[in-house]
Amino acid sequence: MSKKLLAMMAVLITSATMFTACGGDDEVGTPAAAQSLSPQGYPIAQKQELIYNLGADPLTIDPQLNSAVDGGQIINNTFEGLIRDVDGVIRPGMAESWTVSDDGLVYTFKLREDAKWSDGKPVTAHDFVFGWQRAVDPAIASEYAYIMESANILNASAAKLASGELKVEDLGVKALDDKTFEVTLSNPTEYFLGLTGFATFMPVREDVADAEGIWAKDPAKAISNGPFKLEKYALGDELILVKNENYWNAENVHLEKITCKMIVDSSTAYTAYQSDQLHLLESVPTAEIPKLIIENSEFYIMPYIGTYYMVMNLNNELLQDVNVRKALNYAIDRKTITEITAAGQIPATGFVGPGFFDADGNSFNEVAGDYGIPIQADVAAAQKFLADAGYPEGKGFPEIEILYNTNEGNKVIAEAMQQMWAENLGIDVKLTNQEWAVFQETRNHQTYDSIARHGWIGDYVDPSTMLDLFTTGNPQNNGGYSNPDYDEQIALARTTTGKERMDHLYKAEEIFMADMPIIPVYYYVNTLLAVDEIEGWEMNSQGKLWLGDIIMLDFE
Repeated sequence: MSKKLLAMMAVLITSATMFTACGGDDEVGTPAAAQSLSPQGYPIAQKQELIYNLGADPLTIDPQLNSAVDGGQIINNTFEGLIRDVDGVIRPGMAESWTVSDDGLVYTFKLREDAKWSDGKPVTAHDFVFGWQRAVDPAIASEYAYIMESANILNASAAKLASGELKVEDLGVKALDDKTFEVTLSNPTEYFLGLTGFATFMPVREDVADAEGIWAKDPAKAISNGPFKLEKYALGDELILVKNENYWNAENVHLEKITCKMIVDSSTAYTAYQSDQLHLLESVPTAEIPKLIIENSEFYIMPYIGTYYMVMNLNNELLQDVNVRKALNYAIDRKTITEITAAGQIPATGFVGPGFFDADGNSFNEVAGDYGIPIQADVAAAQKFLADAGYPEGKGFPEIEILYNTNEGNKVIAEAMQQMWAENLGIDVKLTNQEWAVFQETRNHQTYDSIARHGWIGDYVDPSTMLDLFTTGNPQNNGGYSNPDYDEQIALARTTTGKERMDHLYKAEEIFMADMPIIPVYYYVNTLLAVDEIEGWEMNSQGKLWLGDIIMLDFE
């Protein structure tokens, strides 16, 4: 039955009940039906339980240690930062209000008096101080420590913290009192406020957290301050979230339980969805997408600010030659790959994709251009680059490896690139896959041989969220790229504003793409299957899924 028909029936039922009640018939009772409709006019189900496929078992769900989308989805719904970005609009989160100094350097946040942790203790400004200091603490080794520096928080320099020149206590944050949190920036930063809703900026309790993040997966210790809390964690199987009755807005949270399945194989997950075992599914089998676009109203293609790419290990002597890197880039057909994936992805000819804008409101991606990278393979150019590197027609070129995390889509792309390089360059490519947690460790520590699958989703809507990754020593710089000229442009972008700042970011990407240490493949879109029986889910352009407003509907 369609939602439209159900809504009409609900209105008729509600109206009939109201008229009968006004007639004074004691057998009819009060118009309860009017109170059991969702904001969009559909009947609300008595059982408010959602089953969602998280996909892989997250490496961590510790706010300061996480760097992956899957872990971020859990953190986004179990924790809450100073603000919350649900649908592109910044809303008060733990902070009910804030002020900014005239010079744009000092932000003062007033926390909600009724903000509590899931165990009933108050959320204080001291919890934010601890969480943010923990993020930059070299002893914690957060892969996202750099984002505090990207946010221009005073004394967040990773290099100075690592050398001991600065201490974590020097970070520009302080608790003025239990409910007043102050942040001092080194430079005015247009995107700072939006960043405060990101996982790394979540508050954490000092009496609960441990350095390894073990606490976050233990229901007995996993204290959180968002709409849901962890009730169960079954390794490799599922985790269960339940409503946090101590959340400040708990009265408006309808879901009582969320079961997050860990089904890695997209075909298996899709079968579970078809058999009504899942309500919400992000990873959809590539082969099913064309049919779903045409036939299934529950299938959504969402904007997603990010890039799917291959990172090259520059510790490998072979890949230190820019001609080899260019040959590999020019020999793949990005148009064909996006036709294979078939979900509306855009062939990538740079690293910063659509959805980012400069100070004049222009698309950063369009102004930057394609850096000469072909959408379809330029075989002649690729072969010349390889010959210039000393491997004419691929002769003498050693076998290389593409490492990817286990996933049907990643496998299809790796196989396509393997074939393209064999046909266009005459080189041999080995494919290796690893499970997600193992793969992250391999890639992050640069222990892969030559090429590894990668993808990056913007954490905020500014080009710096993409370009900051490749500064020297950044933990997310998994190929070991380093160029002082690039680092200088990024540093200058952090100390300037407006057009001047954007000019430095344009120059930085120009330097980066001339060095070509990665193989951009496509700019992301998000695919998602959501049954009609759920209302109120939100996914923003950073791919963050918000479940706090979901209402389960009753269509029977």
